Amino acid sequence: MSVRLIRVVAASAAVLALLLSTMGIAATAAAGDTLVTVGSPSTPFPQNKQNEPGVAVDPANPLIAVAGSNDEIDLGPCSGSSCPFTPGVGVSGVYFSFDGGTSWTQPTYIGYSDRSGTPTASGPIGTLPNYYEAGLVSGGDPELAFGPQPDGQGGFTYANGARLYYANLVSNFPGKQAFKGFEAVAVSYADNLKGAAAGEKSAWSAPVIESAQNSAVFNDKDSIAVDNASSSPYFGHVYVCNVAFRGEEISPNAVPEPVIVGTSTNGGQSYTTRQVSAATNNGQTGGRQGCALATDSHGTVYLVYSGYSKQLNSGVFYEQRSFNGGTTFTRPQVVAVVGTIGQFDAVQGRLTIDGVAGSRTDVFPSLSVANGAPTGADATNEVVLGWADARAGLNQEQAYIETSTNGGASFSSPVAASDLSEGRANQAAVSIAPNGSEIYLTYNAYLQDWQSTTADPRMMNGVVREAGVAADGTVGTFTTVVTGTQGDARASSANNLMTEFLGDYNDVAASDSGAVAVWNDMSRGTDCSAIDAYRQSLVDGSPIAKPAPSTDCPATFGNSDIYGAAVAP
Repeated sequence: MSVRLIRVVAASAAVLALLLSTMGIAATAAAGDTLVTVGSPSTPFPQNKQNEPGVAVDPANPLIAVAGSNDEIDLGPCSGSSCPFTPGVGVSGVYFSFDGGTSWTQPTYIGYSDRSGTPTASGPIGTLPNYYEAGLVSGGDPELAFGPQPDGQGGFTYANGARLYYANLVSNFPGKQAFKGFEAVAVSYADNLKGAAAGEKSAWSAPVIESAQNSAVFNDKDSIAVDNASSSPYFGHVYVCNVAFRGEEISPNAVPEPVIVGTSTNGGQSYTTRQVSAATNNGQTGGRQGCALATDSHGTVYLVYSGYSKQLNSGVFYEQRSFNGGTTFTRPQVVAVVGTIGQFDAVQGRLTIDGVAGSRTDVFPSLSVANGAPTGADATNEVVLGWADARAGLNQEQAYIETSTNGGASFSSPVAASDLSEGRANQAAVSIAPNGSEIYLTYNAYLQDWQSTTADPRMMNGVVREAGVAADGTVGTFTTVVTGTQGDARASSANNLMTEFLGDYNDVAASDSGAVAVWNDMSRGTDCSAIDAYRQSLVDGSPIAKPAPSTDCPATFGNSDIYGAAVAP
């Protein structure tokens, strides 16, 4: 039996360790998936719902990894068929690993919580602390990065360990106005990671509003990077990007969508924001979405985001670079022509990956640079860009990568990095080792074609693939190193129960000694036939009564999780 097959059929980590031991393989080797959202209950909905994971690995100590997700653990349970987000309750979950992603812990803090069904300001929370106290509500879209700590003399150092930055969307707490507008981007940071993992609120800074705000702006889809290689003249700089939807809550037509980048030179205590793209959104220019950031060993900042090219009549990724610490950026250049993914679903008016009333999908970039962190000494500065689309045709979604070995001036042609025989790829993420030796890829694989009804299973699982990189930057063949446990996507749910929900992202973070991958997972969720029938009635245009999850569904309906894997080169 192959190691890969063992990963697929292993019922538990203990069984897997025993099987590996009988084969003479060390039980400590990376082998299969592990639960990241360990604090999540399996019931009730929506407290059992997590999605859109992010992850970061400490470049100075790769045994330390921290993940985040949209985590609804602190929301109130459903009241009949009503399962709303509790006003004021945050959803930015955080999870710590001190063994390289092999096992995880989720701290419990004290904050604004509705776990018991009665909101309280002094209840248990499994999400970021200090937001209620600042008049804010953490809103998910987690993005994490490690960098050096301030040295107290205006510089930065790893001498006392790394600083963790956690960026996420935020809204005002009901009845308060900590900022203007509808949605902002805030960043929290922590130096004492053991304390943070043990539930110490004081280990976290107060959240800092990073985004530029006005009364009509809705900021979304944030990303964060830290210049974490000491060879860089901008060592320690923090960069955060997002798309600013100006006036979206007032008028949905042709809302300007500029990409904004914020820069911090003082360890995340304050940010200077700059608009780096045009503020347009129409039939000629299209809009912008899904930004990604990375830095190289010389301090170059790479920014890539989704857009549209009228000239090419296609979706594209634009790249802009900064050579002066984020003060200015180059003009946008097209670095990838991308297709769509999935098919249109009339129930939610957007593309889905698996079928009607299914899991929504988008084509967003994932970006990584071999910058040699923490020192920059062994950097190759190869740039890797990844995504998933259906350019090969209907039900032929694959993950693709491009690379650049000349500092982002040009990129290779796209190459399929997933294996279609293992499922249709969605929400792909890539990361290259700091020394440029390996590329890691993770995504969700969907195992059936797009479904026109809700009647049949929609199986999916996480996948991690890996490829070696030659000294000249040539990427080798990708092979699958982890296949997660299968689950039915129909068992996931938006809070309104009308559709599935698994968010927009997966993530992976590499070090020279391996990588930690995290993905959306449905292996512990149970499909609900009453929900399937309700969603089908919406498809058919003859809505029936909305079911109540607590009485009409199996207990573990909606139980989406974040799973992950620690893999070695």
